[in-house]
Amino acid sequence: MTEKNLKHGDKRSNCHQDYPNLSGFGYEVIQELGHNYEGGRITYLAQQINCQQKVVIKEFCCAKITTDWHGNKPYEREIQLLQKLNHPRIPCYLNSFEKTGFFYLVQEYKKAPSLGFRRCFHPEEIKKIAISILEILDYLQQQKSPIIHRDIKPENILVDQELNAYLVDFGLAQVQTEKSDLSTLVVGTPGFIPPEEQFGHPLTSASDLYSLGATLICLLNNIPAREISQLIDDQYRFNFHKILPHISPTFRYWLKKMVAPNHKQRYANAGDALAALTPIKVMGSKKRLDHVLSIVDHKKNLAILILIILGISLGWGASSFVSLPGNAINSNVQVKQNNEHSIPTVYIKK
Repeated sequence: MTEKNLKHGDKRSNCHQDYPNLSGFGYEVIQELGHNYEGGRITYLAQQINCQQKVVIKEFCCAKITTDWHGNKPYEREIQLLQKLNHPRIPCYLNSFEKTGFFYLVQEYKKAPSLGFRRCFHPEEIKKIAISILEILDYLQQQKSPIIHRDIKPENILVDQELNAYLVDFGLAQVQTEKSDLSTLVVGTPGFIPPEEQFGHPLTSASDLYSLGATLICLLNNIPAREISQLIDDQYRFNFHKILPHISPTFRYWLKKMVAPNHKQRYANAGDALAALTPIKVMGSKKRLDHVLSIVDHKKNLAILILIILGISLGWGASSFVSLPGNAINSNVQVKQNNEHSIPTVYIKK
């Protein structure tokens, strides 16, 4: 159970007799996995009575469910999307049924706990989790009608012992070309909602990247999701120098690009973010000029000057180089960029 499930006085999550009786539909509820009582949703771990196979059942209280922009109820939209998807790390849709006042959606069970539990990961392990989620997002964005999840956060990511990540809860997901329901435009967890959604702007393939970036920041700082907003200033920016001093400058640059307030400054899509992340070393020493990279975004010209001075003092040759985010504007510096998503390479002339 999540921490929210264990609140004092939460009888339904602690008393087995309060679980819904679904034996008539072939299922026996084992325990509660999570809930959003205000939204009328509770998620249970259950098993099929005839074969003892475990499943996940999401219960919707019909009295608390409203329709979206297109007149669809949340579970109808979620079922429609899940039936179109076939990815090993997206739990598949199995069944659905109604009981007086309630609707139930049955999905495949994955033996992997949610990141909503406080678990400590090494930064290199967090990179592996990030790659795993980006692969799922890339799959979603490669659909004929690209899908935006809209609710990426630790609680909606499951991770097994091999660090394979699974993405769950497509209740807010939408096709990228669809208009958002004004009543649910900013539904989500504060700190994980991309700024463009908060201001009612169209969502793009970069919108889920912001939420994933915020999730990774949670993991790197080992803090619960509810505290993420404390790390964001009034301009929707994270102070990376304070919260992530131990990671390499290149990984910090990648992460900063993921959570850029302006979606145009992020990677365009999950595929681009994945390609940029794969070769990056998360843990990097501060040897030579690595420490300069951490300030380049703020003082690009000064950083270039420092590079030139250090290059001369260390006697580097013309072929010596250092990866540098930013644009050089000095005649003594040549910039080579292999593609639009790579970090430019700055060559120092003698």
